This record gives sequence, C-alpha cells and structure tokens, in this order.
Amino acid sequence: MKRLRLYFLGVTVLITMVVPPNLLAGQRRRVVVRPTRVVVRRPVARTKLVVRKGHPIRRVLPTTVVVRPARHTVVVGAPLVYSAPLLWTPAVVAMPASDRLVWQDSEQIERDEGWVDSNFGIDSHGNALFLDLNGKARLSFGEVTFANGHVQVVDFNEQTHGSGLYKFLDFADGRNVKTVRIVAMSESDNTRMTVYLSK
Repeated sequence: MKRLRLYFLGVTVLITMVVPPNLLAGQRRRVVVRPTRVVVRRPVARTKLVVRKGHPIRRVLPTTVVVRPARHTVVVGAPLVYSAPLLWTPAVVAMPASDRLVWQDSEQIERDEGWVDSNFGIDSHGNALFLDLNGKARLSFGEVTFANGHVQVVDFNEQTHGSGLYKFLDFADGRNVKTVRIVAMSESDNTRMTVYLSK
C-alpha cells in the first residue's frame, strides 16, 4: 500500500513537470467576453457659416454650422450669379420611376450637431430635384448651382418638416446641375436627407 502511494505521488510530480501549465489550467473556469457594438461618433467641429457676396437671403442665418463636404468634388467653371430666392412650398410627392432617376446621394445629420451644411456634388443633367427626409428636420436654405454659374437659392424659412419625399426644385427645361447645398438641423435623434435628380 505504501509502495502504491509512492507510485501515485511520483506520477503526479512527473505529470506536473512534463505537462505544460496552460493545459493544467484548462480546467479552470473560462471567462467569455462577447464583443459589444461600438458606435463611432465623428467629432463635431463647428465653423462660421459662409455665404458668398450677393447671397439673396437677407434674414439672419445660422451663425455656426458643421460642414459636410461633398463626396464628389465638382468644379463650376463659370462665375457664380445668384437668382432671386424661391420661397419653398413643401408638398409630399410620389417617387419618380426608377428609370427617371439619374443621381442620388444622402447625408445623415444628428440632433447634437446643431446646424449642418451638407454639400452634394452632382454634375448631371436633369429637370427636377427631390428631397427625401427620414426623420424630422428644420431646414434653413438650399442652393442649386448650375453649369452656367447660376445659383438658385431655395428658402426653407427655417421651418420643421417630417419624413417624406418633397419636390425640392423643378426646372422643366432640363439643366446640368453641378452642386446642391442644404443647411439643416435634425430635430429627431438623427435624420437622413437624400437628394434625387430626375430627368
């Protein structure tokens, strides 16, 4: 019996010397770490709102904005000339047929950003622009710049509008739209603005 005990003790010592410690620790309780969803927040950098000389809106505009540059840079070769502003009359409309849509892009704005200056580089030919809001947004003004340098300012008059597809600007003669700019503030946690150009 004594000999058997010495034998088991020797085997135990031998196992602890030969077997790597990480295998012996395999019996310990494992802690499972589950990945958590990480929300990446872009830093909010506010800057002074820039409007060029000749901008036709005379009321007080937002003083600071978060600027979102266009994803596609478009160069307007002609000098900019502002047309008289159009006071926007919001009307929810039906989406044009998909074969009539020639361009679209969207921007998401957050409530805590305040006023956001969103820019869209289009450089496509069409005859109407649409604005699709997913969420609630307060709209200040928009600018549509055409290839000939004419800029049509659309005055939203800082009114709040809910989700829906709205006619933004109609130019039935068909024109080359270079850029669209929209100054807006989300009044939902976030609002997605999508701009469409149709032919």
